[in-house]
Amino acid sequence: MVCREVHVAVGVIIREGRVLIARRPDHAHQGGLLEFPGGKVEAGETVQQALVREIHEETGLQVPMSSLRPVIGIRHDYGDKRVFLDVWRTDDATGDAVGREGQPVQWLPLSALHDGDFPAANRPIIRALRLPSWLAITGDYRTSADLVNQFEERVNLARPALVVLRAPGLKFAEYQAVARDLVMIGRDRGTGVLLHGGGERLDAVPEAAGLHLPWRAAQTCHARPVPDGKWLGVSCHNAAEIDHARALNADYVTLGPVAPTPTHPGAEVMGWEAFRQQVAAAAMPVYGLGGLTPADRDAAIRNGGQGVAGIGLWWPGV
Repeated sequence: MVCREVHVAVGVIIREGRVLIARRPDHAHQGGLLEFPGGKVEAGETVQQALVREIHEETGLQVPMSSLRPVIGIRHDYGDKRVFLDVWRTDDATGDAVGREGQPVQWLPLSALHDGDFPAANRPIIRALRLPSWLAITGDYRTSADLVNQFEERVNLARPALVVLRAPGLKFAEYQAVARDLVMIGRDRGTGVLLHGGGERLDAVPEAAGLHLPWRAAQTCHARPVPDGKWLGVSCHNAAEIDHARALNADYVTLGPVAPTPTHPGAEVMGWEAFRQQVAAAAMPVYGLGGLTPADRDAAIRNGGQGVAGIGLWWPGV
């Protein structure tokens, strides 16, 4: 017998850098685990109406409907239950949170949210909350010294949370040396550096924040190639590649090209509608990539994405 999918509205309520978390009753499905407030969307309700109602019923908080912003949509099959988690965020809830249904509630920093404490379907939510809304990628450079200098200059100006060190012209040893310099520069400025390539690069520079796999490297992997606590991203171009990234337990993917790019004139682009459709099935944070600007970030989020990624967002041409 095929299980009907349950549409669940999930609220991420942020206050002073902390998120409101409840504990599921022991007798409930996935009992004893932590969860974000929310509940089933009833017939005739929008997801926003369901969230305002559920959050008030569960916690007593008042949520302005206009303050809700999309975070991520996740479809998950527990075997005995299929759910679509429709996740929205607000920073403007008012009132004092209490467990009005007898459930314990608490405000926790994002750093205190651990996968094992939540149902499996909730885990991409944690990724989406921790990841930034734009992912920087290094661009053209003349020499390795120029790459380091440009990185420092651009990080000082833009302060990205995460940067992918893409430097295809550098040999392994030179890339390793540059990566170590960039990790040190980034550490002082709150910027994490993701290495670009196969797992051997992170083995050589373990102090980096994680690894971004180009598709040619990802397709040869059969298991997650980085340890827990490190970010793993994958460059994807279609649904099959996203499926493989999910099998690798990737934390995010980039997907594109969404729009035409000067570096690949004439290349086929997917546009926002195809992007939206593929994001809807991804069950993980997805960055739009290719021909996008900072002004496209809201469009990416409206279409279900985490945000935008790219070189032109922050890196000048040489």
